[in-house]
Amino acid sequence: MLSKATPAPIRTAALFAAGVVLLTACGGGTTNSSADGGDKADGFPLTLKNCGRTVTVKAPPQRAVSVDQGSTEILLSLGLADRLAGTATWSDPVMKGLEKANKGVERISENRPSSEKVLDKEPDFLSASFASTLAKGGVAPREQFEKLGVPTYISPADCTGKDNSGGGDGARTAPLTMDSVYTEVRELSQVFGVPERGDALVKKLQARVAKATDGIDGSKASLLYWFSDSKAPYLAGCCGAPGVITRELGAKNVFDDTHDEWPQISWETVADRNPDVLVIGDLSRTMQTAESAEKKIEFLESNPVTKTMDAVKNRRYVLLSGQAMNPTIRTVEGLERVAAGLRDFGLAG
Repeated sequence: MLSKATPAPIRTAALFAAGVVLLTACGGGTTNSSADGGDKADGFPLTLKNCGRTVTVKAPPQRAVSVDQGSTEILLSLGLADRLAGTATWSDPVMKGLEKANKGVERISENRPSSEKVLDKEPDFLSASFASTLAKGGVAPREQFEKLGVPTYISPADCTGKDNSGGGDGARTAPLTMDSVYTEVRELSQVFGVPERGDALVKKLQARVAKATDGIDGSKASLLYWFSDSKAPYLAGCCGAPGVITRELGAKNVFDDTHDEWPQISWETVADRNPDVLVIGDLSRTMQTAESAEKKIEFLESNPVTKTMDAVKNRRYVLLSGQAMNPTIRTVEGLERVAAGLRDFGLAG
């Protein structure tokens, strides 16, 4: 789910007037990697393909800025805190186990930062989880960072099998799989010159998925995923990160008939579909109504339309961080928690 905050104004004229040689574009599928002799690092310059663009990274970044939490947590998980000059756009506390590493990285903004704040860190690489972050209306279009010689990278999960040309959070043209997340992990590890760390992290994530789904059959359970907002709730469509969780468990998403990433759907429609389990985003940000799980549950149990739903009457709630509902390494965390919830509720087969 993308941040719905209004980004700070982008004063591009002052920032991007200088003519700087173009270095790069965006990543997602290695096409070439070669040493360039002399004191160049092995495997560099590195060229990647992703999101319809080409990225060339001349050397492993030393002052990277990650402008979305999901991307930041991948880099922290790869042991790259010392090469992060700043992070931004957070919806949740940092992933468990990364607290110490995260403390050493400057948070330049809780929401999307201005391009000035990003450039103040003198970045040599810029990563993001969402195409909208590095686009008009976001931090700044990627082309403008490229003109300044700053390579940019966007998570493959937000462009592979996904149409971002419309409004909102885009629509899936094909179901997301964990392979897109694993690709991001491996490519970022290559960019930073530590590919063995990427391979090791992917193996750990795959092992967790196998353990969480071992022996489970959620075919009798229907789920609804609520990310944020009580007035016009953002609920998961068929095929994003919640779709990965649902398919892995063999369950059903009650809104699997929409390909929109996070459609806004009325509570009357929700009540009519009457899911068995409500998977609830527990966000720490305060941009919209009912961000925390506590506020969401308070709404569900007091609203006359929702309080009669079976999941509400039986308090069948599974609480997830916002990042666990996005296509990140924390999607695995979401899978683990939903699997545990189905077992607790006697809906695991």
